[in-house]
Amino acid sequence: QVQLVESGGGLVQAGGSLRLSCAASGRTFSRYSMGWFRQAPGKERQFVASISRSGSSTRYADSVKGRFTISRDNAKNTCSLQMNSLKPEDTAVYYCAAASTQSGSYYGDDYDYWGQGTQVTVSS
Repeated sequence: QVQLVESGGGLVQAGGSLRLSCAASGRTFSRYSMGWFRQAPGKERQFVASISRSGSSTRYADSVKGRFTISRDNAKNTCSLQMNSLKPEDTAVYYCAAASTQSGSYYGDDYDYWGQGTQVTVSS
């Protein structure tokens, strides 16, 4: 069992930055690949980024590539999403998720555990 708690969301102007963090409970964090997803009002959940168990492999949605960076610290049981050059279209609730796979996945159904989400609002 893994419990995930996101933090770091907030209101920021376009062009600004935010850093989201996901704290995981338990001693088996390194056994899970991690992902970040987002969901805007009235829209489907969208893949943002993922990272492998070791952190050696990452994946990004085209819409955030070059602006967002996913990382993890297995010693601290945390996964982070650094978001730069934010745009109004990045506004959404952001969720971190854990999957019992070697590499991260684009698909939400591959993830076993989810956090409660943190709101990110980017004003124009």
